[in-house]
Amino acid sequence: MEYVSRGPQPPLDGLINDIYYLAGRPPYRRLALPAAPAPLLIVNLGAPFHIRAGNHIQAAEYADGCVVSTPTRAWEFGYPIPSRSVGVHFKPWGLAPFLPLAAAELRDRPATIEQVWGRPAIAELRDQLAAVHEPHQLLTVLEEGLMRQLRETPGLDLVRHVSTAIAATGGTVPIGDLIAAGGVSSTYLARSFKDIIGVTPKRLARAHRFATTVLAIDPAEPIDWADLAARAGYFDQAHFGHEFREFTGFTPTRYVEVRRRFLREHPGHVLDGWPLPAD
Repeated sequence: MEYVSRGPQPPLDGLINDIYYLAGRPPYRRLALPAAPAPLLIVNLGAPFHIRAGNHIQAAEYADGCVVSTPTRAWEFGYPIPSRSVGVHFKPWGLAPFLPLAAAELRDRPATIEQVWGRPAIAELRDQLAAVHEPHQLLTVLEEGLMRQLRETPGLDLVRHVSTAIAATGGTVPIGDLIAAGGVSSTYLARSFKDIIGVTPKRLARAHRFATTVLAIDPAEPIDWADLAARAGYFDQAHFGHEFREFTGFTPTRYVEVRRRFLREHPGHVLDGWPLPAD
């Protein structure tokens, strides 16, 4: 697959980690995506794709693209073959200025872009994207489309400040310390987080702690799960295992088996590192 990404220009750089272009034949028709501490937006340029999220049994079809707020559990993405899209990897707070509703309303319920921005806006953006083909030009058109949807978001600075502190510690900072430093009540901070990120500060901290732990796993080496759980600050290995299943959909040992399968069947693939084969 071809994957091209870059950071956006200001002011989008304060909201977005990168914008990207992805095209070609996916390594697997279905990929399981662990819950990451950040939202995602995809503008589809090819055949419809499918998503199964949360507790949904059936996958839903998405033709124009989708908006995914910070997930709380693993979700499954079904690629068309071939696939072609552009997308956005947001910072945890970054999606809110592009939403007309609270981020919590989309939690584990991916929406189409039409549902979020309306048919005229997404139709205009897709028409503009269809008129160009070079990846960097596509990313420029996407960036311009994002600028048109940008809006003021009350409470963003507070949530960004607290979220940054959570990320800097890998999710291990005591939330009570952040509440005291912010000079607001726990109720106010939790409500602000749900509006802007879609989850509470504690839930975001859990996601960061888990992501930090999982990304440090070397699937090629033997793993001492009890030691890993203890070093990550989990109460015990059972707690760690429960968290693992919730965030990835796999047990720890099954996760490593699937990661090794990906590395064995598609060494050096652009998607290696987070998605997992669900086929």
